[in-house]
Amino acid sequence: MNPWSFDYSYRTLSEDFYQDAIPDTFADPRIALWNGPLAERLGFPASADTDTSLAAAFLGKPWREPTQPLAQAYAGHQFGHFTMLGDGRAILLGERRLSHGEHIDIQLKGSGRTPFSRRGDGRAALGPMLREYLISEAMHGLGIPTTRSLAVITTGENVHRTGLEPGAVLIRIAASHLRVGTFEFARAKDGQRLLPELISYALSRHPSAQLSDNPALTLFDAVLERQRRLIVEWMRVGFIHGVMNTDNMTLSGETIDYGPCAFMDRFNPQQVFSSIDESGRYAYSQQPIIAQWNLARFAETLLDFFAPNQVDAIRIAEERLDAFSQAFQDDWTQMMLGKIGLPNSPTQTPLIHALLDWMTRTRADFTGTFRGLSARVAAPHSGDDPEFVRWQMRWRDALTAEARTPEDIKDQLNRTNPLYIPRNHRVEEAISAAVIGNFAPVRALVTRLQTPYVEQTDGQADAEPGPDGPYHTFCGT
Repeated sequence: MNPWSFDYSYRTLSEDFYQDAIPDTFADPRIALWNGPLAERLGFPASADTDTSLAAAFLGKPWREPTQPLAQAYAGHQFGHFTMLGDGRAILLGERRLSHGEHIDIQLKGSGRTPFSRRGDGRAALGPMLREYLISEAMHGLGIPTTRSLAVITTGENVHRTGLEPGAVLIRIAASHLRVGTFEFARAKDGQRLLPELISYALSRHPSAQLSDNPALTLFDAVLERQRRLIVEWMRVGFIHGVMNTDNMTLSGETIDYGPCAFMDRFNPQQVFSSIDESGRYAYSQQPIIAQWNLARFAETLLDFFAPNQVDAIRIAEERLDAFSQAFQDDWTQMMLGKIGLPNSPTQTPLIHALLDWMTRTRADFTGTFRGLSARVAAPHSGDDPEFVRWQMRWRDALTAEARTPEDIKDQLNRTNPLYIPRNHRVEEAISAAVIGNFAPVRALVTRLQTPYVEQTDGQADAEPGPDGPYHTFCGT
């Protein structure tokens, strides 16, 4: 496989959807992080830590024919407000069609201005690019659908943010970069002309097994299901995306854009980390509500294709969105029952709520509490908090009714509840070290997070919550 041979199916769409964009070249690009297993799958060398020629191939030479890099146009509701957008600092190098038929995007993030950059410089600082690499690969290790990171390449140049910071480019891999915002763009631009071809293209990139005679409904139903399952997975591990704008909701069901995201340590349903989310719009407990809101915006772009008249189209959309809410609640309940080792016991949902209420009041560590249950399956009831001891007694009674051995229950708990997540303080420590030239901590943390369900030698520090106190994240632009 020639790693520099790309497809450009996106260019079969009307030119409204993209503009040509050439990545900047840099005099001294160097690979800081390289994802060997992913690279092999894409046809690149498995090892490239010291390969300056590979870094130069991405960022050290002008891109010419037959490559046709482009920036995608899209729109989005950002914190509820509609805006026409586009790839301001991301450039699609091209698409790779793998031997088994999978079609994926290879994109540079932070490689310079595009026609959609507005007043931005199109560049990226090293810290946020390391963060996206680390968190996206952690999500992959957790088994959660996500865009992935092939590499972080330092540019040898500084960018101006709060001060001068080292510049870097992320190479992002995605099933596609189609998003709800792509459809919002098409509707705002010329819906009757652009939406039919976009619907057809989206179904070709992301085929659905739920076929119907109506392509728009087929697409809508598939995206509803993918997003429902994705948000349940976020809730399972205490992940807070932080910027759930419609331009950050993919049709593929992959998590995208790891700007102000974070994982909870101490449980708080209203937890917000993003410094710009002052109202708590994207708080942990709000995520399923916002997902439904975003999907309603998606439905609005497709109404003309749901049914011949507006009344029937709105009824169809509302029925499906209502069903989304109920299906999410059912999936969430099943997921939470799995987290306490009772996946086949829907009558035990009060145990879930009792535990979460206790965790909220005591600010218990989300990851540690659930992971610690496996050690309590057959151990004597214990704990400093009498309320938690009483909960354990009820929980153990419920487990006794399960036709499984304690070993089977422990195994299921440990496959559902990770031991390692990207703890915020560990992420910050690793990134701070890398920004001044020491990449060993971030590489070690990436390695740890690749197998988050398995206890690892010397892993205790990465399993512990950080210091109590406020923690704020930033979008990194």
